[in-house]
Amino acid sequence: MVATLILIEFFAGSLMFSYWLGRLAGKRLEEVRDGNPGAYNLAHAAGFKWGVVGALLDFFKGYFPLVYFLRGGWVPERAVPLVAIAPVLGHAFSPFLKFKGGKALAVTYGVWSAVTSFQGSLVYAVTMGFGKLCERIYNRGKPSRPEVDAMLDIAGFIAVGIFLVAAGFASSLLQLWVLNFAVLVFKRKMDFSLLIKSKLRGEEVKKRRKKGKSCPGG
Repeated sequence: MVATLILIEFFAGSLMFSYWLGRLAGKRLEEVRDGNPGAYNLAHAAGFKWGVVGALLDFFKGYFPLVYFLRGGWVPERAVPLVAIAPVLGHAFSPFLKFKGGKALAVTYGVWSAVTSFQGSLVYAVTMGFGKLCERIYNRGKPSRPEVDAMLDIAGFIAVGIFLVAAGFASSLLQLWVLNFAVLVFKRKMDFSLLIKSKLRGEEVKKRRKKGKSCPGG
């Protein structure tokens, strides 16, 4: 039974709604920004309304049918991490995109809405919203960079983990959090690599400027 639920959840997560909506709108999301086939790039390429529809569909494939299985008592406590991580894995490694899926943000919101009755996803949303607001103020309204978005995604999910511990949620959800965290980090490894390289280049430029100012006649 558990294996069947895992397969159902993986299949649900593997449905790449935002990518397909992008094709319907005449856009190839793999050519937009960082190439992520998700709702944010859909909104960037095809418009806000398309992005909202994509985000909702990606959210609901994480929420349903998981919430039905949980409330119906179909999932044993020990199997919750494996069943609940399946839609996230389905999106991140979708067979419909040759196992090169998306970053799994919206589907993660759906999963945590199901397993915590929206409490975890609310913490995630508030933390992410505050982070994005600070970023917008710092950048004076300029478009965000994918690598910065990736950092905010992870920071927000760390806040979810802290909330789970502080609120005394079951150990099965902490195990799910670890699995979900690993997937989110893995799908953003290129973003973190770019962020580190950008930081190193910036430090190198600063060193060269300081060296130039210290030279006689510089």
